[in-house]
Amino acid sequence: MGIIEINNFSHTFGDKVLFEDSSFVLNPKEKIGLTGVNGAGKSTLLKIIMGEVLLDKGTFYKNPKYTIKYLDQHAEVKGDDTIKQYLSGAYKDLFEIEEKVEKINEALATEQNPKKLEKLLNQSGEYYEFLAANNFYAIDSEIEKVCFGLGITGFGLNTQVKTLSGGQRAKVMLAKLLLESPDVMVLDEPTNFLDVSHIEWLTKFINSSDKAFIIVSHDTHFLNDVVTNICDVDNNRINKYSGNYEKCMAIKEAKRVQHEKNYEQQQREIKKMEDYIARNKARAATANMAHSREKMLSRLDIINPPSEQIKPTFSFKYKPFAGNLVLKVSKLQVGYNGKSLLKPLNFEVNNGERIAITGFNGIGKSTLLKTIIGQISAISGNSEIARNIVVGYYEQENEFNNIDITPVTYVSNKFPKLNEKEVRTALNKCGLNAIHCKKSISKLSGGEQSKIKICVLTLTACNLLILDEPTNHLDVFAIDRLEQAIKEFDGTVIFVSHSKPFVNSLATKIIDLEKL
Repeated sequence: MGIIEINNFSHTFGDKVLFEDSSFVLNPKEKIGLTGVNGAGKSTLLKIIMGEVLLDKGTFYKNPKYTIKYLDQHAEVKGDDTIKQYLSGAYKDLFEIEEKVEKINEALATEQNPKKLEKLLNQSGEYYEFLAANNFYAIDSEIEKVCFGLGITGFGLNTQVKTLSGGQRAKVMLAKLLLESPDVMVLDEPTNFLDVSHIEWLTKFINSSDKAFIIVSHDTHFLNDVVTNICDVDNNRINKYSGNYEKCMAIKEAKRVQHEKNYEQQQREIKKMEDYIARNKARAATANMAHSREKMLSRLDIINPPSEQIKPTFSFKYKPFAGNLVLKVSKLQVGYNGKSLLKPLNFEVNNGERIAITGFNGIGKSTLLKTIIGQISAISGNSEIARNIVVGYYEQENEFNNIDITPVTYVSNKFPKLNEKEVRTALNKCGLNAIHCKKSISKLSGGEQSKIKICVLTLTACNLLILDEPTNHLDVFAIDRLEQAIKEFDGTVIFVSHSKPFVNSLATKIIDLEKL
């Protein structure tokens, strides 16, 4: 038996069928990459696996011998715990045993009865052996090792978790899950807030682990390096392939091509049969043959048409700019509450350049972008954008003032001069169909929410795009199109991305904050 087995299941979300007569199996030590376009049902499948969503139809089995834990980057951390206290919670059971040992030691100091003394000593010995076997006395070094690997050490382990940014908090939550080391780790976009060196560390961690993993990630290079299988959600089914990402996608593509050929061939045969039946059914001499063909047609196992995926066609409007110098940064110090995150910065951005801002997570990349656009005040120094520059800004977090409204209402509020048809057309170009447009933003996936934000960017002519981790949550098709749209944009681009291929493909210049 597998760790998880979901057989012949169907599930509908609202009026949309996500899964129909589908199956999913996770076996011990498997590292499954869960793939599919935005809105295909990946997040819903994770909720089914975690028992948060019930099946409309089908059977669900989870082996009780195995523990399963889920990385929820949006969970709230309550209380005043420091990072170290929060991470120590991964060893809660061991600390409870240590407390029992301390109570036994207190009892030993006063107990006079030989039999009770012997019983207490035996209990104490068993507890000590258990703690040693579970590496209790190396907890601090384990915490430090994981924190260093994920780049958390730079935050300061005595920092309160509630004071961290969303990205920093997500890294701390990932660290806790890895320290807990359950039998199955369910990771939803674990690399979103990691830079290149930390992704490399996580890759090594997963590859050296004997645990099972279910990983949702749009970082295909990361998936390629860690998975043993791919479960691809497509056309309401889950197709499982063996191998790394590249091998599995090659198999999927070959099957897709063959499916299209089989479908087209069958459609031609059906048309021939229907034409024959229509011509010969009324003629006495050929009526029997026509009826025979009609029976054959009714028994035919009809091949479903190939699934049509909504592929966005992002395009950014350019507002002409005749000058050369777009941005000048002089002795700029950025940070919060008077505390600088970086040394004074000096650089210039010229018209038409595509500048990638790089550096480890938490160094201050997002803070720098927010300071440049004036969202955060500089601690000292200057950041001067040239006159006649119009900025289009994409913020990393998917935050909306009201998540209960529809995408149409959200965009209409931003652009009241556009009629509803124009708004829907713009959203459709960004990969959101009529069904998406009817839903509240809260009901959409992270990738679909990101497409709303990109849609807003496409509707205003600008000459400077400032993009903070724009590929987070987007599927492969959307990332490819976004990359192409940025290349086609005639203006200047400043962007932050943890995706090395994305940076290498786009950047004409790299500003590495670690080397300034």
